Amino acid sequence: MESIVTALPAEFRTVRYDGSRFPGSAAVAARPGLSAGANCQSFAYAVLRHFGLTPPELRSSELWHDTGTTVHVPVAQPLDLVLFNATADAYGAHVGVHVGEDAILHLCAEVGHPVVWGTADFAARERYAVRLGAKRVLRRRSRAGWMPCSDKHIDKERGDQGPFGR
Repeated sequence: MESIVTALPAEFRTVRYDGSRFPGSAAVAARPGLSAGANCQSFAYAVLRHFGLTPPELRSSELWHDTGTTVHVPVAQPLDLVLFNATADAYGAHVGVHVGEDAILHLCAEVGHPVVWGTADFAARERYAVRLGAKRVLRRRSRAGWMPCSDKHIDKERGDQGPFGR
């Protein structure tokens, strides 16, 4: 099976980090999509949408506390959202997408473009040292409307991380 990372279109590889392009921002409303850049949440949500999931357009703390469209999961699976912060507070937390065993695809200011890191890479940085946990999106797009998620694009092997390498 093709890995999640290699299944993404080329335009996902060149997204630049822009902290002003968060869900609900005027910048995103004026120019939707990833071509003008994204913050971590906008990038992660776009990845999930590419695979047919419908994440809520929430900021980190709202996402962490949401129970209507996401659930907390004890062990992340591919396409789950993973949150990190400097403290156990969800406010301002960093959001990435679990793409395989110890592999999280994310967009951050430090690197400036999408990258895959393991949990040790996050732990080594003070601003990401606390792994808050993982959230699973409950709904998937369908032609008939909304439907609960039961099947996901799951890649059990890390596979080639290509331009998203560590």
